[in-house]
Amino acid sequence: MRNTGNVLLFIWFFIYGCRNEPSINRSPSPEQNAVAQDTINDISADSFATRVVLGRDITIKKYFPYLDSLVATWDTLLPYTLSEHLLVRANPWLIDSLTNTDYYRLMAKGKFIYDQQKMVILHKGDTLGIPGEALAAELQSHIDSTWIDVNIPEFKLRIMEGDSVLFAFPVRVGRNQERYLEMAGREVDLRTPTGEGRIVRIEREPSWIDPCNCKPYTETHRDDGRVTRCPQIPWIEPEIEGLRPGCLIHPTTNPKTLGKAYSNGCVGMREADAWVTYYHAPVGTIVRFRYDLHGVDDKGDTVRLKDIYKRKK
Repeated sequence: MRNTGNVLLFIWFFIYGCRNEPSINRSPSPEQNAVAQDTINDISADSFATRVVLGRDITIKKYFPYLDSLVATWDTLLPYTLSEHLLVRANPWLIDSLTNTDYYRLMAKGKFIYDQQKMVILHKGDTLGIPGEALAAELQSHIDSTWIDVNIPEFKLRIMEGDSVLFAFPVRVGRNQERYLEMAGREVDLRTPTGEGRIVRIEREPSWIDPCNCKPYTETHRDDGRVTRCPQIPWIEPEIEGLRPGCLIHPTTNPKTLGKAYSNGCVGMREADAWVTYYHAPVGTIVRFRYDLHGVDDKGDTVRLKDIYKRKK
């Protein structure tokens, strides 16, 4: 088996059919049944319009369909537009729970998980707060002020809010070479491009494809030599300078490659960090990919970075 965790691209699918399909004479989905099993605790004295107590366990595989059903149920009852990102940002404990499904975090605790999609992420009895109008407006203001900064030779992705750094994560970037990729049908410059743009697409259930031969795979080799199922963590697609070059922001199952020019152009990061990035970067978020050889070390001192693409003297 190839170590396909090191060659990550995805095929993006646009599915429209069922979105506008009438609900007449239609049996409820399991996710709608799950929402129906929830109980409501009305709140008037805090920032939440109400609180939902889950009626059953929800696995990672069912996590997004459940959230979609919850958002759809409550969006029509609120004086603002409820989104998945608003809901989860109002319940930050959920982001913490998702980051703790990171394979390597679990292995550090002696827990081997072959298929993370089977893990329970929302437990029966857990409570999710539906944000009130004021809290939603405050959270949306933070979301609208957030942008993504990637300094390629620094191997660093920063989540920014205005001029403030919220998070700084180590990443891997594209190799300094050209390579034939069957997915593209030509020789491709693997260097991660520079420029500014916005996030134009998110794939919450990515297909893992080897771009060299276009073969799909569902298992990946980990740095510790074990094999697991590929995780279900969203992949983010930015548009750079009006183009969609395919330099995605996504998790890598091989964090030993972080801090290196190793990928086929994508920006790879730890699984935990990918969850945090996803919930701070909805579609429309501004992104900046730059090539700045002046960086800052852990002590706050300015350092000159290695010119990995041999661009500057």
